[in-house]
This record gives sequence, C-alpha cells and structure tokens, in this order.
Amino acid sequence: MRKLRFLLLTVAMLTTLTLSSCSTLTTDQYEATALTTYTWQVKYADDLSNGQVPRFETFATTSLLNRNGLKPEGAVTGPDDRGLWWPALPPRPSVDEVEQRKKFQEASNPELLKSVKYQLNYRIGEEQRTLPTNYQVYRQVVKAYPSRTPLQLTLGLNDNSVEKAEPTRP
Repeated sequence: MRKLRFLLLTVAMLTTLTLSSCSTLTTDQYEATALTTYTWQVKYADDLSNGQVPRFETFATTSLLNRNGLKPEGAVTGPDDRGLWWPALPPRPSVDEVEQRKKFQEASNPELLKSVKYQLNYRIGEEQRTLPTNYQVYRQVVKAYPSRTPLQLTLGLNDNSVEKAEPTRP
C-alpha cells in the first residue's frame, strides 16, 4: 500500500512539475528552419565484430538550410517524403583517406549519415527567439506560413524548446 501511495504521489509531482514548467504564447511572426546534412563517417576498432567501444571519424559533410518548406538555393534533391530538400552529396572518402586514420585498427566501410536539425524563430513584441523544435512543429509552420496564420506555441521544459504549434482559431 505504501509503495502505491508513493508511486501515485511521485506521478502527481512529476506531472505538476512538467505542466508548470511549460508555457504557451501566440505569435504571427515566425520562421521554421530545417538544416539537412549529409556526413560520411567511418567506424574504427581493434575488432569490429566484438562489443568494444569503437571510434568514429567524420569525413566530408554538406548541409542545406530549408526555410518554411520553400525550395532553398542549392537544393539538389527533394522534396523528400517529409517535405525536405537536400544538398549535393559530399565526396566519399577514398580508401587512402580511410587508411590514413586507422591507427592500427580495423575500419568499416564509409557510411553516409543523414541528419536534420529543426529550429523555430519567432518574435513576441520586441523579443526575437530561436529555439530547437521537432518535425511536427516544422510542418505546422510550413502549412501556416503562406497565409501568416497566427500560431499558438507550446514551449518545452524551462521554455528551451518549441514542442507544439497550432493555428489559432479566428
């Protein structure tokens, strides 16, 4: 019985803390960005087949900044199934480049990694803020941006991220 009470009290406290640490605001001045990046990476280890902690080396990287879903200058592919545009592929590392970084270890084949970093820029009064966000917020802004529909933003813990964006009702 004590464990159950403790568990319920803990859940209630965490819920209260989470809810009280987030805030909402409405803005009609916003811009969402998605930085799409390709990176060549190689894994190095004494034995690539065992559970040893490998070392990763990064080779060439290319990036492209998407704004509000519009095709950016320099886009080579896209839009993809998430509405994102991508840069040209960086040059694949040569076998000589991979071997130069071996340090008596085995090397995996070069792997091409894709990553996306989402941010939302918004203005409230005279304050301009840029916060990290997620794909869902990015897509909501892409849909609202052409008509400049005001958005209600739900900020994350300590107002350090944008967790949700919803168009306001007229």
